[in-house]
Amino acid sequence: MKEELLSVGIDIGTSTTQLIFSKLIVENMASSFSVPRISIVDKEIIYKSEVYFTPLISNTEIDRDKIKELVELEYKKANICKSDIQTGAVIITGETARKENANDVLHSLSGFAGDFVVATAGPDLESIISGKGAGAHIYSKEHSTSVVNLDIGGGTTNLALFKRGEVCDTGCLDIGGRLIKIDKSTKEIIYISPKIKEIIKNNNLNLDLGTIATVENLKPVIDIMVKLLLESVGIRPKSELFDYIVTNKNIKLDEDIKCISFSGGVADYVYYNGEIDDYFKYGDIGILLGQAIKNCEEFKNLKIIRSMETIRATVVGAGSHTTEVSGSTITYTSESFPLKNLPVLKLSKEDEIGDSQHISKAIKNKLNWFKLENDLQNIVIAIEGKSNPSFSDIQTYAEGLVDGMQEIIDRDLEFIVIVECDMAKVLGQSMYSKLNFKKNLICLDSVKVENGDYIDIGKPIAQGQVLPVVIKTLVFN
Repeated sequence: MKEELLSVGIDIGTSTTQLIFSKLIVENMASSFSVPRISIVDKEIIYKSEVYFTPLISNTEIDRDKIKELVELEYKKANICKSDIQTGAVIITGETARKENANDVLHSLSGFAGDFVVATAGPDLESIISGKGAGAHIYSKEHSTSVVNLDIGGGTTNLALFKRGEVCDTGCLDIGGRLIKIDKSTKEIIYISPKIKEIIKNNNLNLDLGTIATVENLKPVIDIMVKLLLESVGIRPKSELFDYIVTNKNIKLDEDIKCISFSGGVADYVYYNGEIDDYFKYGDIGILLGQAIKNCEEFKNLKIIRSMETIRATVVGAGSHTTEVSGSTITYTSESFPLKNLPVLKLSKEDEIGDSQHISKAIKNKLNWFKLENDLQNIVIAIEGKSNPSFSDIQTYAEGLVDGMQEIIDRDLEFIVIVECDMAKVLGQSMYSKLNFKKNLICLDSVKVENGDYIDIGKPIAQGQVLPVVIKTLVFN
């Protein structure tokens, strides 16, 4: 039996804020004799809002009331009531996620959806969301190759590296279309970001506040940005300037990247072939940057893939739900249910092959994806596991997981592991003994999740044998 859900996605970015309403068709894909597996079988975007400039009160504060007003206005235009919405996601990204009142804004919008996934995406999570929204993961899986997606927004460029469909690494650079702002009528430069100011000074580029912007006088600074983007994907060797422009880290370049895709507002002009009558019509350098990337011969060293989404790559990830129940061989030592909106950190197959130190190191590296301003949130670690594990396999997993999740233990966060294969009882008990039976844990199996998913875990059912798990997938395709 098919069912329709109405979903909303709200993306509040450094430069733009937008909404999307989607109709999701869900269906139980399991046979009548097995556990229900509710899957999204189709998705149709039924309304796209205007793209608004994100309203700010100051450089450190988002205008919460104005954002709420915009959201209410778009609900009216789309002729949709709050009560009609069954699911969705609000995502705050880029520089906006670092504003003082970001969580306050999220809170004020949470009433606009049924059962909301609310995420403040740090640079790593944002890279994954936009890369998937652009379709880079699908292309890398279908063609069994590596793809880097560059999501070039107003304040930052987020990089996500996918190999054969899996997220391998993320990075972020302070390169974007609104790092220089221009008065649309007088063409005077009205803002230059601190890092770009430094680059202009060190290269004697004669640009300052009040300078009349032209395509010619901005070309040298745009060329520097393009060179830095080439360095980020390994087409050019890294210059001294590269580390200065990195926001937190770059992707590891330990093997050649085959393909590249672009998303974000600037990407519209990477893929644009028409005439441009006004390069400064958005009051920034976004069009110039996009066109410079398009005309750069060196980028053609990689195969350039057309993104499924550009400026809307992040907002297309509107939340949807799939409900499953865990396997019956599980371990849980606390009754702190229900647990809601926990982001999933899924280890790749490569992360799981190796000794306990290899597993531990992979977890410690990837935990950084979920940190914002060095603050770690509650998360779930997911592994595939093995269908017929030996005693030593279980010990390797248990040691690697306990050691890798030490920071979670130290911060007294929930210790939750999800395994695809049927081995959670013995794995959970092995981990519990390695924790000297002092730290509560939850270890579930027979549940398949991916990076970018969020889960809710309900109270035990069936005489405490199983736990209901709601998987909230950010819908990308």
